[in-house]
Amino acid sequence: MNQVAFTDEAVVFDINIPDSVNSLLQAGVVATRQNKLKAELLFRQAYQLDRHCLQTYYALYKFHFHHKQFLEAEYFVLAGMEEAATQDGFPSDYHQLFRENAQWNMYENKARLFYLYCLKALAFIKLRREQIIQAQIILAIIKKLDPEDKSGASVVITIASAIEED
Repeated sequence: MNQVAFTDEAVVFDINIPDSVNSLLQAGVVATRQNKLKAELLFRQAYQLDRHCLQTYYALYKFHFHHKQFLEAEYFVLAGMEEAATQDGFPSDYHQLFRENAQWNMYENKARLFYLYCLKALAFIKLRREQIIQAQIILAIIKKLDPEDKSGASVVITIASAIEED
């Protein structure tokens, strides 16, 4: 029989992140609804506490994106990509990954999947910043790196296609 675990957490990040980091991220999620400055401070505290925890990058880029702070969001997306690549020993440059695609199984582990999610976020940020050509290049790279669409980039590809038609 399968057991279902219930949690008081606002968002389930990753079950393997340190409790201290998770507590700060959870508090940040709750604070986002009431106090934007407090939320950002909590997310940044989590990031400062453990810069190797990929979920801190995720929380910060999502936070900044939702507040239309696209430059800040892009910063944390790129930093998250760099950290994921460093942790797993693959190139952080998505152009290089594209050229060396046969060498890298991007579905191999969480760090590589996180990288794909960040790459998708980067494409979406480029769209929101009206950098359409850069977004299209990134989306073409994602199609090759993520042929099974595990990152969900097809949603961003659909949005980009709709923008092109306008």
